[in-house]
Amino acid sequence: MVTTTAPPTAARKKAQAPRAKAGMTRKRREALAAYAFLAPDTIGLLIFVALPMVLAFGVAFFKVDGFGNYQYVGLANYKLMAGDDQLWASLKVTAIYVVTFVPIAFVVSFALAMLVRNHFKGIGWVRSAFFLPNVVSLVVVGLIWQFLLVDKRGALSKLLAPFGLGDVSFLGTPSLALGTYVVISVWFLMGYQMLVFLAGLKDVPKELEDAAEIDGASSWQRFRYVIWPLLRPTSFFVVVNSTIGAVTGLQAFDLVFVLTKGGPARATSTVVLYIYEQAFTFNNMGYAAALTTVVVAILVICTGLMFAFTRGGRFDED
Repeated sequence: MVTTTAPPTAARKKAQAPRAKAGMTRKRREALAAYAFLAPDTIGLLIFVALPMVLAFGVAFFKVDGFGNYQYVGLANYKLMAGDDQLWASLKVTAIYVVTFVPIAFVVSFALAMLVRNHFKGIGWVRSAFFLPNVVSLVVVGLIWQFLLVDKRGALSKLLAPFGLGDVSFLGTPSLALGTYVVISVWFLMGYQMLVFLAGLKDVPKELEDAAEIDGASSWQRFRYVIWPLLRPTSFFVVVNSTIGAVTGLQAFDLVFVLTKGGPARATSTVVLYIYEQAFTFNNMGYAAALTTVVVAILVICTGLMFAFTRGGRFDED
């Protein structure tokens, strides 16, 4: 015996109409709430990031001094870059810093996230201790480390004195200054990146790990085939974010400005610091604007290539 469902009557359709209308109203309210939360940040980005970038692109075609005098020079500011040896030296320092800082910070912060992943007594204090440097002003961080590393009289020099290293100048030796700068940057940012990895680890289903353990998978195998594949989008975000921060972030200017001001012998002169010097020390505002647009273009290209080749960290998915 075959039964058929009668089409909805007019009364049934009339009863369903208010429900659909209520559903649409709820969706609109949720959408309005989402836009309301996003609006302040979006407005801030437009005013303090997008608008200055557009203005910098326009100023790059002018020769501007510190007195507000504008002279149109076309592409002259961009042509100056080819013969600017200090620019290329700053780009080299920045590249060395990025390829050193990004992987070290990645490994250290990921190891910390794995360490504090499981709950134990005092876990909140441990996580707070690792994250604490990130909430302190970078100027304060730079002054503290400068006090610790001051030649012969710093706390670190006194600790290393019994080993014959008390006279080592970590910030005054060209071969050591950049490495010291990398170590301080890792110490400063490892807590933030640890929390990002920790959030990613929280999203890994516990059932998958338990199933792999029941199947006889070792700790390394559970990490290699369960945890790591699910963490690739998070890892991609950390790499991209730390790369951009290493080139243009606060630690690329504030920290190095307080610690060494680009010295000794320009060993820690990053490209952001060089742009600052051109703008506010030598009053070459137009040239500084041109340098800024080039650096932004390089970052956009590199980030786009990383997205294209890895599909946002999902490079092995079909």
